[in-house]
Amino acid sequence: MKRLIHAEIAAERLSEEQAAQPEGRFPLIAILDNIRSMYNVGSIFRTSDGARIEAIYTVGYTPHPPRKEIEKTALDATRTVPFKHFKTMAEAIADCRSKGMKIAALELTDKSRSIFDIGKGDFPMALVIGNEITGVSDEALALSDEAYSIPMFGAKHSLNVAVAYGVAVFECIRARSK
Repeated sequence: MKRLIHAEIAAERLSEEQAAQPEGRFPLIAILDNIRSMYNVGSIFRTSDGARIEAIYTVGYTPHPPRKEIEKTALDATRTVPFKHFKTMAEAIADCRSKGMKIAALELTDKSRSIFDIGKGDFPMALVIGNEITGVSDEALALSDEAYSIPMFGAKHSLNVAVAYGVAVFECIRARSK
């Protein structure tokens, strides 16, 4: 086994111009619900580029590009992932519903399903990702069709928001490709 060098890795990837095109995107929109940290937002952009999702919607006081703090962790993924800012959750969800998307919150609720139970029929989907401290807002939960959670096996009940998003989005890709 040998580590691939940058040129070998780059030869297998889309160019930035190709990655920015709308064709062939994974049918998921990430809705960021009042996330505080620009670094978390940047990390979510970078993960979203890797998953080639349809778009990121920022809502409320969630920071959105252009911001140097977002770019620091996004590593230019703001150029390859479409994004749009909404003042309210209702506006963002209405936009997703107009595209025929199921609305799902990534949150611990009394009715949450494990993210590992997701299936092909759950797409296209808008996945609501909540605030680092308070989680998905009550407004977003009320507007969601269902909730998914990530099983946790230790003393802590949650992951960092950007890490949780990474787990969830790649589990979505795995489930849809079955």
